[in-house]
Amino acid sequence: MIGRSRSLRLRRWGDGESGAVATELVLLTPLLIVMLLFVVALGRLAGARLDVDGAAAQAARAASIARDPATASALAQQTATAALGSDGVTCANLSVNTDTSQFEPGGSVAVTVTCTVGLSDLTGLRLPASESVSSTASSVIDTYRAGP
Repeated sequence: MIGRSRSLRLRRWGDGESGAVATELVLLTPLLIVMLLFVVALGRLAGARLDVDGAAAQAARAASIARDPATASALAQQTATAALGSDGVTCANLSVNTDTSQFEPGGSVAVTVTCTVGLSDLTGLRLPASESVSSTASSVIDTYRAGP
């Protein structure tokens, strides 16, 4: 008899919380989704920054191997576009600027790659539709290389 009255008391005590878990889940789900979208946005920007850093380094190296400034600029553009394409980065606007002001043996060449990453598909966060990611890399031109 004692066991039965105790189980009835426990059952009555728990009756007041029926549906509490469902209510908490309904209230917390939108917050969890917004947090997940925010993490995705940060991951997308961090990944794009790493890819743009790599593309700038590859473009600077390709430009430093060229024989003249015009070819260096063309190679930098081509290399940066190919590097970002192979990494799967889609830029709404891609800009590759090559600084060839010190283009001589022993000098250096600097390449700045700017990529506009789209964030408009991550709705509900009130983020800008796109964010610009930029990176600059330089490479030394071989001191002992033959002339043009």
